[in-house]
Amino acid sequence: MTAADVAAGARALGVELSAEQADQLAGYAGLLRRWNTVYNLTAIDSASDVLTHHLLDSLSIVPHFLKKLDNKDARVLDVGSGGGLPGIPLAIAFPSLRVTLLDKVGKKAAFLLQAKVELGLANVEVVHGRVEDYRPVQPFDAIVSRAFAALGDFVALTGHLLAPTGFWAAMKGPAADDERAGLPAAVRVSEDIPLTVPGLAAERRLLILERTP
Repeated sequence: MTAADVAAGARALGVELSAEQADQLAGYAGLLRRWNTVYNLTAIDSASDVLTHHLLDSLSIVPHFLKKLDNKDARVLDVGSGGGLPGIPLAIAFPSLRVTLLDKVGKKAAFLLQAKVELGLANVEVVHGRVEDYRPVQPFDAIVSRAFAALGDFVALTGHLLAPTGFWAAMKGPAADDERAGLPAAVRVSEDIPLTVPGLAAERRLLILERTP
């Protein structure tokens, strides 16, 4: 995978990357694959699959996600970040965002710290711990998850971390329809956006969740 491959895939999603950003994302993919041999960060390991299933899948939410944010220097939490998806691609694509990556697994947090340092991501903070115990100084404008929990658990576990006017962004597949029944009455799905990822045939959706007025 080259930086040109990343840039072309992102462009197909409507995300324009600078040469430096494309290089960073390609470098991140290399780190993910290298550390995966020891830390078992992901079941997906081939360069082509990392590009489609991880990088482009994460970048597919960018246009919709940022449209919901009032300010581009917003505070964003990637909960259950794992190998840094979608938080690291978001942080690279939009350096003005302040992105916190949270994971309870020590080896994954260690990888995230290494990625932050090697990629020079000054807008990224890494937190090792359980989401239930996390008490930041400020709440977040948006909380995103890619493979963290069912919708009901997602909002229940992170509600104390979301600003009053903030929103949740859940990346989901077909199971999202069943999960919606588990949402509390105080939370509504304000948007259900189908996502098309180049090279990925699986059904992907972005659900925007907000507190009921």
